[in-house]
Amino acid sequence: MNPVSIKELQRLYRVACAQDVIAFKPGNVSYASPGHGMDADTFRRSAQASAQPLTEPGLALGERVLAAVVATRAAVACNSNLGILLLCAPLVQATINYPDKPLHEGVRRVLRNTSVADSLAVYEAIRIAAPGGLGEVDEHDVSLGTRLTLTDVMSYAAPRDLIAAQYVNAYADLFDTALPFLDGALRRCRTGADAVTALFLFLLSRYPDTHITRKFGADSARKVSQTAGDVRAAWDDATQPGEALRHLIAFDKQLKSAGLNPGTTADLCVATLFSHHLRQQVDLKPGDTRNHPWSRHPTSVNGSTHVD
Repeated sequence: MNPVSIKELQRLYRVACAQDVIAFKPGNVSYASPGHGMDADTFRRSAQASAQPLTEPGLALGERVLAAVVATRAAVACNSNLGILLLCAPLVQATINYPDKPLHEGVRRVLRNTSVADSLAVYEAIRIAAPGGLGEVDEHDVSLGTRLTLTDVMSYAAPRDLIAAQYVNAYADLFDTALPFLDGALRRCRTGADAVTALFLFLLSRYPDTHITRKFGADSARKVSQTAGDVRAAWDDATQPGEALRHLIAFDKQLKSAGLNPGTTADLCVATLFSHHLRQQVDLKPGDTRNHPWSRHPTSVNGSTHVD
C-alpha cells in the first residue's frame, strides 16, 4: 500500500463518513431521513471534530479512540460515532504504522499488538460516549481491562457485538465480505449512494444488528435482518426508482417508529467505505471525478457535498 499522508487520511475518513449519510439507510440517519435525536449534520460535525485526533501521529490505538471520542463529545454532546471510531482506529493505525503492507495485513499486525493501556483508554472512551447498552460497563469487564490487552478484552464481547468480533477475527467480515460486496455494488449500481444502500441492506440481512440486540434483544434483531432481506430483494427487483425508494421509506418508517436503529450496521458501512478508499487510493478531490461512481450522485463528494 502506498504511503498516505495524515492530511489525506483525515480527508478520506471524512469522505467515508459523508458518503454514509448521503445514502438512504432504513432505520439509520441520512440527509433524507433524520432519526433517533440526530440528523446528518450531527455526523458531519462528528467527522470534522474526530478526524484530527483519530489520525494524530504517534498515538497508540486506544489513545486514538479516546481522543476522538472526547473531541466528538465536545462538538455534538452525544454519542454519534463510537462504533465508527472503534472500527476506523485500527485502519488508521495500520496505515500509519505499516505503510508498506497491504491494509488487511497491517490491521492484523495492529490487532496482534494491542495492550492493556489500549483497553483502559477504550473503557474510558466508552464511559464518556455512554452508548445505548454500553453506558454501564460491569465491574468484571473493567477488571479484565486492567490486565488484558484490548484484543483479548474484545474476545469476551465478540459473541454479542459485531464490532468487537472484528478485533478477534482480524476484520474478516469487512475484508472478506463487505468490501467485495461494495466493489461489486459500485460497478452495478446507478450511483455511489445506491451502492452504499445496497451494502447496508446486504450487511443488515446477513448480520443481526448488535446495537438492536443490546437494546431490544436477539429476537428483534433477527426479525429486522429477515425484513432487511425481503426489502433488499424487493429493492433489487424494482424496475423504477420511485418504486425502489418506496420500499426503503416504508422500512425506514417501520424501524424508526419502533425506535430500532441498525447502528452497528451503519458503523460497518463507514469502515468499509474508509477501507475501500484506503485500499484503492481513490482521489476524490473536488473537480477530479475520473468517472468514479460517486460522481454520479447529485450530492456526491465531487460536487457540493458536505465534505471539507
